[in-house]
Amino acid sequence: MLIPKKVKHRKWQKGRSRKRKVETRGTELSYGQFGLKAMGSSWLTSRQIEAGRKTITNFLKRSGRLWIRVFPDKPITLQAPEKTLGGGKGSVDHYVFPVKPGRIIYEIDGVAAETAKEALHRASFKLPFKCKVVTK
Repeated sequence: MLIPKKVKHRKWQKGRSRKRKVETRGTELSYGQFGLKAMGSSWLTSRQIEAGRKTITNFLKRSGRLWIRVFPDKPITLQAPEKTLGGGKGSVDHYVFPVKPGRIIYEIDGVAAETAKEALHRASFKLPFKCKVVTK
């Protein structure tokens, strides 16, 4: 599970949608030959990132190299389900990464093209938005 070691503020505000609806950073392949690009927007939890990583490494049989280009650093708070209203903001439950369309999530190098595309395609089923496989 990916969680930050130290954060400046323990609880964040939710944040609202800005004018920019597509990603401007992290849209090009930097490390590998093949990548998985997000086509939709959503919050990507640390569990979903880990599920995709396990799927890719299992399919590649630990050959090649894998880079994860996102890190969940936004804390999400939850109140207990039985709790009544009032009492302030809940405690931190998990961490997410807000994804916008165009962001590269995973990159792969060192394997055949068909193998890399199939591994990334399988990992896309673990993510909460549509993805496409891109090549350099």
